[in-house]
Amino acid sequence: MSIIVTAATGQLGSLVVEKLLERGAAPETVTATARDESRLKVFADRGVKTATLDYTKPDTIASAIHPGDVVILISGDAVGQRVPQHQAVIDAAAAAGAARIVYTSAPAATDTTLILAPEHKATEELIAASGVPSVILRNGWYTENYVAALESGRDRGEIVESVGDGRVASASRVDYAEAAAVAALDESLAGQVLELSGDYAWNFDELAATVAGIVGKRVVYRSVTPDEHLEILKSAGLDEGTAGFLVALDGNIREGLLAVTTGDLARIIGRPTTPLAEGLAAAVA
Repeated sequence: MSIIVTAATGQLGSLVVEKLLERGAAPETVTATARDESRLKVFADRGVKTATLDYTKPDTIASAIHPGDVVILISGDAVGQRVPQHQAVIDAAAAAGAARIVYTSAPAATDTTLILAPEHKATEELIAASGVPSVILRNGWYTENYVAALESGRDRGEIVESVGDGRVASASRVDYAEAAAVAALDESLAGQVLELSGDYAWNFDELAATVAGIVGKRVVYRSVTPDEHLEILKSAGLDEGTAGFLVALDGNIREGLLAVTTGDLARIIGRPTTPLAEGLAAAVA
């Protein structure tokens, strides 16, 4: 039996491997996988097993997963292609007789208007239909998503968004990675759907103040309308589709979809989630 970590060269997957080892998993019981196995040498040198696993090549997936394995399925980053890619992993896990699938999903994936949710909803349904026991980790927003806002504050003294008075209960990527490691190691979590988020939902005035403290200059939050925001993003060089996507995300924040604080993440990892200031500072260190 091994704990299979997909996308282990990615920002989240690599941290999941680290957290598994920190949580006491023997290196030889962990298999880090990626499209390019050579990029996993840093883990191989520490005794972690490695394998090629490409979401778009089912034969690589089938050869990487074995009976009794726990598969940590890190959601892919190819928006619009994730469902078939995830299905290939789920099908291979079911065929191999995997013990569990741990999947990194999205907040309230099966009952939300969050623009990112549909592919995660479909993946959760595929996992349920597969018959493989699972732990669904509905990861909230990452603090690291606001590095660009920090850079804007540093360079221009303002953070421009169309979130209105919306709040975000973010946590650091390391917090979510630790939760995935715990879910893989703790059999008692099988069957659970966990809504993961930071302990505190901050607003964008607080984000601006936090950025000001990090960069050492005055930073303000400038609230604009969605239409104004769209034009600002397009004038900055973003294409219509990308700009529209970002404005829609701000709309989701305005609607309160990323402000939910359940306490599940802190409970699972056994400590408070990383505060906004600490997480942002670490992200740009």
